[in-house]
Amino acid sequence: MDILSILAESTRSAFGPIAAIYALAAIGLNIHFGYTGLLNFGQVGFMLVGAYGVGISVAVFDLPLAAGFGVGLLCALVLALLLGIPTLRLRADYLSITTIAAAEVIRLVYRAGFAEPLTGGAFGLQNLSADFRTLNPFEAGERYGFGLLAYNGNHLWVLVVTWGLVAVMAGLTWMLMHSPWGRVIKGIREDEDAVRSLGKNVFAYKMQALVLGGLIGSLAGCMLAVYQASIQPDQFKPQVTFFLWVILLLGGAGRVFGPILGAMAFWFLMTFTDGVLQGMGALGWLPFLDSPDYGAIQLAFAGLMLVVLIVFRPQGIIGDRKEMLVNVK
Repeated sequence: MDILSILAESTRSAFGPIAAIYALAAIGLNIHFGYTGLLNFGQVGFMLVGAYGVGISVAVFDLPLAAGFGVGLLCALVLALLLGIPTLRLRADYLSITTIAAAEVIRLVYRAGFAEPLTGGAFGLQNLSADFRTLNPFEAGERYGFGLLAYNGNHLWVLVVTWGLVAVMAGLTWMLMHSPWGRVIKGIREDEDAVRSLGKNVFAYKMQALVLGGLIGSLAGCMLAVYQASIQPDQFKPQVTFFLWVILLLGGAGRVFGPILGAMAFWFLMTFTDGVLQGMGALGWLPFLDSPDYGAIQLAFAGLMLVVLIVFRPQGIIGDRKEMLVNVK
């Protein structure tokens, strides 16, 4: 088992496009939970409508990629309004139940037979990144980097654009949270009754935060569709939201760089775990497991990591413990 190769591949994964896409989605979740105290257990639903906004626009209606991004963001806006209007005046558990149910219902609708002319059903949609690759300034067949820490031209282009979006959204989050709007948002997280007593429209602020975080999550879904050049509904199972929560709590909720650091650490650990399991299996050290079982071990590891975080360091790597001691209502 070549530990150095495993470490190099893990580091490559930590800086790769998938880590950037998950960081982007976790930034949206951070606005929901980390700053506003909204319990959104369906962030994957926003990613799904964003990805299919691109997929349906490009593959079915032959629209430009920019139009696909616009459709994806518009769908996320509608979804946020549909989820928020009936629930945000109620207790936090209503939003959590609604979001996790809505995300799963949307996934099942998109994979249903009657939706196949638009969504491709269970098989999804393909050939989604041609427009994006025409803008690629890097040679598709070339590898950039050094040694095992290298990416081909297409992956590097996605990496640059997605990490660029992460930087823009992190900067936007920083500016918003240091503005009067951000102070109200954090006040709602701490004690929404006190904020309401000062004459602020708590429902309107919650809705704005839900929409903003949902749009960022939708943008992550758009980039996922572009990166893979194809999508299918079963990519958007509830475990994706579970991963996003692990990422957020690992990095530190309520911190601008928490989701970014969390995504990099999470995918480093997941890739390292997979590499070690594969290496141990190749050496015959795991005779009681087959290769398909390694995925279950990875999920168990992610769950264990979340439990350890909650027990020993609920604030995450760079978080403040006081940020987690909130009165979520």
